[in-house]
Amino acid sequence: MEVAVSALRAELKQWIEAAKAGEDVVITDRGVPVARLSGIESADLLTRLTRDGLLTAPDEPRPPAEPEQHGAQGAHGPGARQPNAVSGLVRRLRR
Repeated sequence: MEVAVSALRAELKQWIEAAKAGEDVVITDRGVPVARLSGIESADLLTRLTRDGLLTAPDEPRPPAEPEQHGAQGAHGPGARQPNAVSGLVRRLRR
């Protein structure tokens, strides 16, 4: 959307609200584009995806993850490599 400098001065609050809502406001001087007014993305990724309709909130909260229980010899017997913290995290996130 375009706005002349004179209209921008007269209705600054309205144009700032439009930019905050996600509109790109192109400011023109005698019909020539000279600047762009756009909002700053201050919301986190999940909030933005939800707002844009790409993600929906869950119906009920997800239960907390239970810590993995390993025996004295580990999850796969003696001498088996223990999973590192990142792979354990990825495994829990995929559930």
